[in-house]
Amino acid sequence: MQDVGIGAGLVSLAFWGFIATAVVAGMWDSIRKREAKHETVRRLVESGQSLDGDLMDKLVALTDNKSERPDRVFFLTGLWILPVSLGLAVFGLIMNGYYPETYAPLMGAAAMTGILGFGFLLASKIVGRWYSDKSSSIDI
Repeated sequence: MQDVGIGAGLVSLAFWGFIATAVVAGMWDSIRKREAKHETVRRLVESGQSLDGDLMDKLVALTDNKSERPDRVFFLTGLWILPVSLGLAVFGLIMNGYYPETYAPLMGAAAMTGILGFGFLLASKIVGRWYSDKSSSIDI
């Protein structure tokens, strides 16, 4: 395994390039959403419509991301991470036939992401109890 060569370097570079792109895209998406919310509030104010205190509080909460429910975010994160865990486990089983030394690290990564996924699902249940609106809670 000491004969890695330039191919492994290029694969590593592509992987970290993908990670960097995903991070930047997430930040850009967040900024664009915030700008769109601010634009909505600005247009309402410029249109001259009467804005009462409740409506203004709701609009400010939208622009400050206070309307986002953490229990829902945790639930969706768990639903994203659990299939990754399953994919890593299947990948480990496949790679075991070709490179047996990769089996244990891939199963460890699968176990770690599985525990994270279940942790996010548990966190969604715990945080969901903080909200009094039972009609929109998530049942697992």
